[in-house]
Amino acid sequence: MADLAIDVRGLTKRFGSKIAVNKADIAVPSGQVWGFLGPNGSGKTTTIRMLCGLLHADEGEGTCLGYDFRTQSERIKREVGYMTQRFSFWEDLSIRENLDFVASVYELADARKAVAGQIERLGLAKRQNQLAGDLSGGWKQRLALAACMLHSPKLLLLDEPTAGVDPKARRDFWDEIHHLSRSGLTVLVSTHYMDEAERCDRIVYINLGNIIARGTVAEVIARSGLHTFIVEGESARLLSEDLHGKPGVEFVAFFGAALHVSGHDRAALERALRPLRDRPGLTIREAPPSLEDVFIQLQEKGTGDYA
Repeated sequence: MADLAIDVRGLTKRFGSKIAVNKADIAVPSGQVWGFLGPNGSGKTTTIRMLCGLLHADEGEGTCLGYDFRTQSERIKREVGYMTQRFSFWEDLSIRENLDFVASVYELADARKAVAGQIERLGLAKRQNQLAGDLSGGWKQRLALAACMLHSPKLLLLDEPTAGVDPKARRDFWDEIHHLSRSGLTVLVSTHYMDEAERCDRIVYINLGNIIARGTVAEVIARSGLHTFIVEGESARLLSEDLHGKPGVEFVAFFGAALHVSGHDRAALERALRPLRDRPGLTIREAPPSLEDVFIQLQEKGTGDYA
């Protein structure tokens, strides 16, 4: 197995009587891009903050970048880039001023060169004197990534970094992430976007503090045991309520103009859909479940054993 950038076991965090993260085991090989998925409040951000030393774990053991994540958090912070969920830089400073300040915090030996390098790398040169508060979501994202990379970290922790940015900015961001990973950087990124999850080497799904699925996208889909039928046609949307609750139908969801009907019992799904097959204007076909089909099911189920 490749060297592990993250190797923690039994990671647990409680807030009063609530267990935010419950005995999580995470082992991320160096140089890989892992997706961290789950609904809001599932424990993603709490886990990321524990890994980079911003939050103390109640239980657990292991290492992050070779350092004990519980006793050597200051060493870890020097080698991790953490991009928070919300834009956390100074809006009344320019791009360059923000980066100059971050470089001074890290006490970089050649701060001027580091700042100039990130400005050039992320295409910020023409906007470097623009106030951060005047930037669009996509440009704020570039600024945040530049700040995270100033000190040449070995691990990048990204907490929903593309929320609120346009599709092109998301695509450009992910192109940069994969470029960085090819140079050996390890990335753990939380996201709600399925297309982003599919760009990761492996994914981890967490819900109610429990890791309930992990593996490549293909492995997670295969282990789900899910069967999906797609209903298309002008009246497809009207069938959702009729199908809910029928034997074998575990959930129904719209994807564009199509209705996805899924469950684990294929024969029961066939029986539930049989009365619809002769309806004019409707087509029903079986298709491999999508990652989103699987995640909707995992979110509704809440617990399970897919790991």
